[in-house]
Amino acid sequence: MKTIHVDTIIQNIKEMCIEANYYLSDDMKNALNQAANNEKSPLGQQILEQLKENLQIAGDNQIPICQDTGMAVVFVTMGQDVRIEGGSLSDAIHEGVRRGYTEGYLRKSVVSDPFIRENTKDNTPAVIHYDIVPGEELKITVAPKGFGSENMSRIFMLKPADGIEGAKEAILTAVKDAGPNACPPVVVGVGIGGTFEKAALLAKQALTREAGTHSDIPYVKEMEEELLEKINCLGIGPAGLGGTVTALAVNINTYATHIAGLPLAVNMCCHVNRHSTRVL
Repeated sequence: MKTIHVDTIIQNIKEMCIEANYYLSDDMKNALNQAANNEKSPLGQQILEQLKENLQIAGDNQIPICQDTGMAVVFVTMGQDVRIEGGSLSDAIHEGVRRGYTEGYLRKSVVSDPFIRENTKDNTPAVIHYDIVPGEELKITVAPKGFGSENMSRIFMLKPADGIEGAKEAILTAVKDAGPNACPPVVVGVGIGGTFEKAALLAKQALTREAGTHSDIPYVKEMEEELLEKINCLGIGPAGLGGTVTALAVNINTYATHIAGLPLAVNMCCHVNRHSTRVL
C-alpha cells in the first residue's frame, strides 16, 4: 500500500492551479498554432496571432493567460491501494486551491451561495470528482473553468430515435447558439449516455483529453472529425468575428444508458482550455 501525506497533495494542487493559469498546455499550443496556419480569414489570422502573443507574454511574465482564472474543477483517480495520511483528501484539495489562488495572485471568482453571492475570497470550494480504480497511483487533474464558455454549455435529453444524426444536430445547435460568447476558437466537450448528470460529467472530462487525439471507438472518432469540420464551416471564427476556425477540437465521451433515453451534454471551453495533470 502506498502512503501519501496531505502536505504533498496540497503542494501539488497549489502548483497545478498556478501552472494551469499561467501556461497553456502543450496540446493546446499545438492546436492554436495549427489553427493560425489553417485560418483563411485575414482578420481571423490577426486575432489568432494576437492570442499567441498574449499567451507568450503571460508565460514570460508569469501572469494569467485569461483574466477569468476560473472555478477549480479537480478530477481525482485514486488507486484503491493508496492511503492518505495527515488529514482529509478533500480538505487537502481545497487547501491546495486556496493557496494556489492566493499565492499565485489569481482572480477569486467563487461565491459561497448561488443567491447570496458573497465571495469566498480564496476561490474555494473546488468542484471535485472522484474515481476509485485498482492500483497504487493517485492521478490528479486540475482544470480551472472560466464561465464565459461554461455559461454557453447545454444539456439535451434526446429520444433514442433521434440517433446519431440527432446528436450531431444538437451539438451543432449548441455551438451556433453560443456564437462569439464562448470566446472562440473553442474546444467542444461532449458527453453522450448515462443519465442527466453523467452526460454532463462525461462532457467536462472530455475537455481534459489532449487536443488532437480521438476516441478509440471508430464511429465516435468519425463523429468528432465530422463535427469539427462542420463547426468550422459555421463562419463564427476567432473571437466570433468570422473565419474558418471556430473550434480547435471536438472531444466526445460515451457511456451506457437507459433504453428510454439519449442524454447529451455539450460543455464549451474557450481557446485556453486549461488543464494540468500529475501522478503522485
